[in-house]
Amino acid sequence: MNVLCLRGDLQLKQKLIASLAVFTLLVTLILPTTSQAATNAVNAINEKLGVPIVVYGANLSAEEKEYVKMALRVEQDPEFDEVSISGQDLVKYIKNSNSNSRMYSSAKITRQEEGKGLTISIVTPENITQVTAEMYATAMLTAGITDAIVEVAAPKPVTGHSALVGIYKAYELKSGETLDIERTDVANEELSVATDLASKSGVSEDQVAELLTQIKKTIAEKNPATREEVEQIVTDQLNKLNINLSESDLDGLVDLMNRISKLDIDFGKLSDQLTSLSKSFEEKFGAILQDEGFWQGVKNFFTKLIDTISSWFK
Repeated sequence: MNVLCLRGDLQLKQKLIASLAVFTLLVTLILPTTSQAATNAVNAINEKLGVPIVVYGANLSAEEKEYVKMALRVEQDPEFDEVSISGQDLVKYIKNSNSNSRMYSSAKITRQEEGKGLTISIVTPENITQVTAEMYATAMLTAGITDAIVEVAAPKPVTGHSALVGIYKAYELKSGETLDIERTDVANEELSVATDLASKSGVSEDQVAELLTQIKKTIAEKNPATREEVEQIVTDQLNKLNINLSESDLDGLVDLMNRISKLDIDFGKLSDQLTSLSKSFEEKFGAILQDEGFWQGVKNFFTKLIDTISSWFK
């Protein structure tokens, strides 16, 4: 009896060791960037551009705030500034918004040298349910935010819209610049249009981000003078990307882009920024990252592995 138990324990240990070895190997192969980032040393203080700013949603509990701090890896920064965003900030940057809105999504923004562009990372993707990193990036360019590293986190499932307000507030504090409220309001409308298209029009989040980027890039290049010219640009890009929209969705998109075309923007500079953003999209969504079958296979493998290990204890 004791011998059988010992043999079973030995076999169980061998299986666990083997599984852990496979798990470690796969993590090493599949997530090298994450592994490397986790072992990086503490960042040096940037004496020219200043320390990062962490912006917390005002409705976070103490426990949720600690979760967000851990997700944003604030321990890697020897010094950082902290502020909160509330419904009052929402009203400041977005017209006709609700000052009683509850704010949970949070962000860390680190200013970069001019020309570095935008780097957006959603560090809790399971809790930001609608807005993608690419949607944040294209909306931020509309608002006039460039050259920054932005990380977004939330402790519970939220759409992610309020994080954009936090990014606005942090950028103003960090850069000393005052953002044009008309541009921030349009950027918020852009984010709403993007998430609506992705949720109800059968268009993926990546396609929406690419569509908005290409339309704005063409507007920057052609400088249309009328709504009809904007509509032609929108229609051309929809055809190029093989995207079909309902009449109401098309009208909403054209209205948004027409509003963007009327903003006081240096469209030459915006075109360069959008070109850079397009390249970063291509680099991010390489062949393997776009291969949903590959990532589904990885997910299935770990699901089966967990089920197998669990069965040993039954």
